[in-house]
Amino acid sequence: MTRTINPFFLDLTGEEIEEVQREFGEILRRGELILGRHTDSFEKEFAAYVGTKFAAAVSTGTSALEILLALKGAAGKRIAVPSNTNFASVAAIIRAGGTPVFMDMTPDYFVPNFDMFREVAERHRIGGAMWVHIGGIIPPDFVRVVEHCAKQGIFLIEDAAHAHGSGVAGVKAGNLADGAAFSFFPTKVMTTMEGGMVTTNNESDWKLVKSLRNQGKRDGNYGGLHYDMGSSLRISEIAAYIGRVQLRKLDRMVAVRANAARQIADCLKALSIEWCDTSHMDQASQYKFIIRLPDGVETGAVKLALSQRGVICGGGVYDVPCHLQPVFSNVEADRPKLRNTETWCPRHICPPITSGTTEEDIVALSAALREVLAVRHAPV
Repeated sequence: MTRTINPFFLDLTGEEIEEVQREFGEILRRGELILGRHTDSFEKEFAAYVGTKFAAAVSTGTSALEILLALKGAAGKRIAVPSNTNFASVAAIIRAGGTPVFMDMTPDYFVPNFDMFREVAERHRIGGAMWVHIGGIIPPDFVRVVEHCAKQGIFLIEDAAHAHGSGVAGVKAGNLADGAAFSFFPTKVMTTMEGGMVTTNNESDWKLVKSLRNQGKRDGNYGGLHYDMGSSLRISEIAAYIGRVQLRKLDRMVAVRANAARQIADCLKALSIEWCDTSHMDQASQYKFIIRLPDGVETGAVKLALSQRGVICGGGVYDVPCHLQPVFSNVEADRPKLRNTETWCPRHICPPITSGTTEEDIVALSAALREVLAVRHAPV
């Protein structure tokens, strides 16, 4: 019987599940279902991990983006954003009243480089930028993007939904720009079931995030006075507690992913197959390990062949970029300037690497990749 390797793994041991169940009972007995001790502790612990002064937990990663864009004044401004990103990144800009300006990416890292960013920034006179750490990758020249934005008065937001634990030059994702949004969706490196987090070093922004997530109540969690045009974007206490359990072992979870990535990279090197290298980083979350398929190799056929060998590839980053999504058909896109995006989004695969990947899985993954890619990449 063929062994199946899936792209999803919930990293909670039996003991941890029992721990969560016990604490869930305590939460119910206390009647403190939202904005309680676990939310407060999760925020403090996450900020300490990322290295920021403050963090505020919210209902989803999407709400984290929308709040950040609102408080940074995105309304009426052009906001640079890569096209190869999740729907939520672009939708959040539109909901905040901004106009998305799509950026291309490099095949090396599946994110824009500084020159791409600067060209878009100058040509469109952007007021802000949302930088997406695709797959957990922070490119080597991102510091130049940060410096340029600071000099030009352009706000810079990190969409760090893929980047839990990623870091470069001694700084972690979430502490590289003017604010960051994390997602704790079930498929992410760490999860709270549903949830998100805003990280910032600006105390005024932090206080406003906490107000906007809670119907604009500012200084108090409860009561009848509303000061800001907020919404109901809170995280539950049980979700916050699961986040605390996941956070305390985040580095271990990332280390398991990194070990799998290293061994698969060795396999690909022997096949002369290219992938997005993260060796310049202190640590990469390896949320997605991106393999660039050779010219003429059909992505669907590779995925099918791998699935027949028990290897189920996860979603790409992203198979259909945002400028080609029907919902954004009214957003202006300079397609000649998005050449790499249109070339590589449909021409890559992401093998199933998780924090549950075992050495046996790695052997099976490598064997399947060798068997499938060697045949399709054989010299003519």
